[in-house]
Amino acid sequence: MYELPPLARFGGLIASDLRDVTSDPAALDSAGWWAVVADFEGRLVCARFGDVRKDPGDPAARGAWRGPARDAWTSSLDRAAYTAGVRRIREHIAAGEVYQANLCRVLSAPLPDPEHADVDALTALLARGNPAPYAGTIRLPAHGVEVATASPELYLRRDGRTVESGPIKGTGRTADDLLEKDHAENVMIVDLVRNDMGRVCATGSVTVPALCAVEAHPGLVHLVSTVRGELPEDAGWPGLLAATFPPGSVTGAPKRSALDIIESLETAPRGPYCGGIGWVDADRRTGELAVGIRTFWIDRQAAAGPVLRFGTGAGITWGSDPDREWDETELKAARLLAVASETYETTGGTTR
Repeated sequence: MYELPPLARFGGLIASDLRDVTSDPAALDSAGWWAVVADFEGRLVCARFGDVRKDPGDPAARGAWRGPARDAWTSSLDRAAYTAGVRRIREHIAAGEVYQANLCRVLSAPLPDPEHADVDALTALLARGNPAPYAGTIRLPAHGVEVATASPELYLRRDGRTVESGPIKGTGRTADDLLEKDHAENVMIVDLVRNDMGRVCATGSVTVPALCAVEAHPGLVHLVSTVRGELPEDAGWPGLLAATFPPGSVTGAPKRSALDIIESLETAPRGPYCGGIGWVDADRRTGELAVGIRTFWIDRQAAAGPVLRFGTGAGITWGSDPDREWDETELKAARLLAVASETYETTGGTTR
């Protein structure tokens, strides 16, 4: 099989000429331009590229994409298991063990033609069918990383010593769908993110410039807040990641209790879903990592052959209705699965 060359594409830039791959976060404070994937379970891949230039935006320069059939997707948790999980989390909340926990499921579908499955081509489809502010590609086949993201959520942005996070909590088809429960959940997670950032930022520097702003995305709306802080001179990416990972919006509060509950209820690893995905320019001390939601990845080591995976989930609070939470996971997935599947319709016809 022909192996596609390493590549990363973010923020109007395209990176090639792979120079180095490491799992050491200290590399992000060294030199060069890095693509970064941090799996939810803790695996970190940092790839330094030697050629970084403005993306010419030429679709012909991308590879091919033939996605799975729309009805080929299976879920790590079916509706009965997911709603039972929501009820179990509510029991943990009633017992005072947790205030909120994110319950997720991983969807998988076999790739009908693995040699025509370039995640960079999938990223192009996502950009047309579901544009997102933190969209991008990381393609490192030799290292088991093939990720296409259409994430709407900022995990960490760094500009010198200033760092910022943009947690999302609360999803509906329109703003009228957002409930009091959604606002309460957002405030809970903002408090968690403030606490995480306060562990690494200078004392008294963490602020919340925006709380529960309604933000429109294709097919739905989110409640989004902004948390900002200043790093002390002796802090960098290792400390920042150690203090804040995994992102609070996709774990729960308190984070340690939520992670224990997630481990007990979820039946598949999240991988890059709910992790961190993006880029770091060590020379300029800038970077932008998205929360790995609305994200596809190829698993070529699956027992049944190469598969495409996608994660979806919802934040569970005492006010959660199990069926409504399942419906939220379906809403988040529907548009993107249609884009990635062979049935996706473009203005020029069917994309296959």
